[in-house]
Formats: sequence, C-alpha cells, structure tokens
Amino acid sequence: MKALAPALFSIVILTSLPAGAEVEKSAELCDVGICLHWWPKLPPLKGWHHELGASKEYGVNALAPDGYAFSNAEAVIYAKAAYKPRVPETKSLEMLISSDKAEFLANDASIVISEVDPVETGDGRSLPSFTFFPKGKGNWEQVSYGEEGDFYLVFTISSRTKAGFEKAIGSYKKLIGFYKEKPE
Repeated sequence: MKALAPALFSIVILTSLPAGAEVEKSAELCDVGICLHWWPKLPPLKGWHHELGASKEYGVNALAPDGYAFSNAEAVIYAKAAYKPRVPETKSLEMLISSDKAEFLANDASIVISEVDPVETGDGRSLPSFTFFPKGKGNWEQVSYGEEGDFYLVFTISSRTKAGFEKAIGSYKKLIGFYKEKPE
C-alpha cells in the first residue's frame, strides 16, 4: 500500500484540479515533498523542443531551439500558468501585469518597458504584450499575458542578445498563434 500512495496522491490531485484552460498538470515526489507542475499545454513548434528538466526546475513549459538546451540557448521561450486561488492578492490580469513590471524594475531600474502590439492566440484572443529591454547588459524579453478560467497565463521569450531576440520573436508569435484554450 505504501508503494501505491504517491501514485494515488497524484491521481487524486490531478483529477481534483479545475478544468477550463488547457493546462498540463502533474505531481511528483521531490526534495520538499510533493511538487506540482502546471503550465500551458503548448503545440509543437518546428525548430524548437520541450525541455522537461528546465520545465520542472522553473515551473514553466520550457522550449529551446533544436540543437540547444534551455541552459545554453541564445533565446528560449517559456509559458507558465498561475492558479488564481494560489495568488489571491492578484485580483485581475492588469494587477498581474503591474506586479510583473514592478518586479522587473525592482531588479533593474534602468530596464525599458514598452507596450507592444498584442499577440493573438489560435482561438482569436488578443494577449496584452510588453517588451522588457535592457539599457546595458541583461535579457531581451517579451511577455504576453492571458487569462483562462482559474488560471493566468504568461508567455515569455527571453534572449541574451538583441539579435537573438529578433531572430526568435517570429517563432514566439507563431507559437502563441497556434495556442488554443481547448485544442481540437
């Protein structure tokens, strides 16, 4: 019976989580007890692959360009799902965006934050999008925000260089364009 406990716990947890968004949910034993992993289910993207280790380590659905790992790629794409009851202080998508902006600025007051054109999902929803560009050293990032049922969704492209960002931004927009709340 002890051997079955982790499997039964995982089944109970996974079947009791709310439905709505196309969010991958898993639970596993880890150093701190039970680790829950939730992230948007992403469609395949030509030239990119899923990085399971980085996904679990950072709590995101991590993608790296083929031929690279998440840790050594010039640019990466990742998406996370925040379960609203776990962030009760965040009452709206606008609050989430404001909080992210404040966090970026707290880490680097010189960062330039700009609102850019929204990115449209495969089911026609426009995701508000912002760039977070360094004035000196740092990562070039674009973040797009969405909301589905009990989850806030955050899609990010992050690059170590401006050239890497410009090379990968098309793939990022294509990935979001393929994303659907409920794939067919």
